[in-house]
Amino acid sequence: MQTPSLIPFNVPYLAGPELEHVTQASKTGHLSGDGVYTKIATEELKRLTGARGVLLTTSCTHALEMAALLLSLAPGDEVIMPSFTFVSTANAFVLRGAVPVFVDSRPDTLNVDERQIEAALSPRTKAIVVMHYGGVACEMSAITAIAERHGLSVIEDNAHGLGATYRGQPLGTFGEMATQSFHETKNIHCGEGGALLINNDELWERAEILREKGTNRSQFFRGAIDKYTWVDLGSSYLPSDLLAAFLLGQLEQFESIQAQRHRIWTRYDTDLAKWAQRHGVDRPSIPSEAAHPAHLYYLLLPDVDRRQAFIAHMREYGVMAVFHYVPLHSSPAGRRFGRAASSCHVAEQSSQRLVRLPLYAGLTESDCERVIDAATSFRV
Repeated sequence: MQTPSLIPFNVPYLAGPELEHVTQASKTGHLSGDGVYTKIATEELKRLTGARGVLLTTSCTHALEMAALLLSLAPGDEVIMPSFTFVSTANAFVLRGAVPVFVDSRPDTLNVDERQIEAALSPRTKAIVVMHYGGVACEMSAITAIAERHGLSVIEDNAHGLGATYRGQPLGTFGEMATQSFHETKNIHCGEGGALLINNDELWERAEILREKGTNRSQFFRGAIDKYTWVDLGSSYLPSDLLAAFLLGQLEQFESIQAQRHRIWTRYDTDLAKWAQRHGVDRPSIPSEAAHPAHLYYLLLPDVDRRQAFIAHMREYGVMAVFHYVPLHSSPAGRRFGRAASSCHVAEQSSQRLVRLPLYAGLTESDCERVIDAATSFRV
């Protein structure tokens, strides 16, 4: 039997206008950051997110590092965050000398369990960092209430959640700051890129300085000062105008891209429902107050052995299915730099059981059907 062509886990999608914008940007004579396309893409992202201020960055990791700098953390300060998240969520704060305090996941959404946050607080706690897994909102009403009671900042790692909402409000607008990712695996991308969303006006001026290597260069270009100089910490977080031009092409097609992704997500969820129920496989749980962005579709197999068997089975059928995060509290660096507030049992079990299916704009109906047929032929 001929081996079928492989359906990859992800294919970076080209919506259409990207290369035209890049070509035009290359003719402006300004290829570094804060050119014409940086400004246009920033305004488009600001409109899309509803954030009060937006700064494009070279990655979501760098946006998180900027957020950590803006919190003015001191060595030994503590930051609450989920264990089930990407390493950048923790690294950004560890680089400032802070201690990540890992909290377990909810068993339904896999987001940080807001019911365990208060027990994890200490006199050194300065902030709560949430990550909206799969773009499904954390329980932001409860989390912001905890933060207000204890005088803490809230930072949203919204790498998965562009276009998602919680009770009708866009993700990325609940915390003082939020971060976005435009890595090629995200719904909207420019290969590598990110953004820092700022919802506290008092942070804006310093954020501009941090992004410009610690100088007040942005104020100089606006004519607010007659020369610029080094005034604070900072680094080179500003992306090229060519990347901003590519990103603009994606942002302009946001609705079309999202429609394609939701079509695939919904078909998976509908066509796998009976098979999953019959075999004890859990599907994504979407609370009624959350509108998700169809960022990823996952299944939770009964245990790690059957998860691994499922991945191998899918590969035999020409489909690349992959697992996701290893909980940070169990990693060598997590044990070295942070501490777990509890056993994080849910995060550990979810990590061992979870598998993600291919999901990207441009995945054809026939390929989607192949993924479903392969999955439903697996006998758990």
